[in-house]
Amino acid sequence: MSGNHASEQGEHHDGTTKWFMTVWVVLLVLTAVEVFLAYIHLPVGLMLTILLGLSIAKAAMIIAYFMHLRYERFSLVLTLIPMWMMCTLLMLVIFPDSFRIQEWGWPR
Repeated sequence: MSGNHASEQGEHHDGTTKWFMTVWVVLLVLTAVEVFLAYIHLPVGLMLTILLGLSIAKAAMIIAYFMHLRYERFSLVLTLIPMWMMCTLLMLVIFPDSFRIQEWGWPR
């Protein structure tokens, strides 16, 4: 019994302040990249793909480290998949509106 308990403890490490600060800095860098993308001229499809990928990566890091689901893989998957589906559906619902604005101009 004690061997099993020791191996379980070895697999699950509590986060340290240094680890959380590292994750926080990575999140800040990813956010800075997203802001930088707003100022450079990229094709819209490419920019949206990059922004969506960065957002999913940031959400995964927040869920894994700050919500402490890093060692609960199944819970992490059950959280990320619906979030990804919801983001995709919302983008599909709202994105066609941008074509209306492009064709008819911004409403006044």
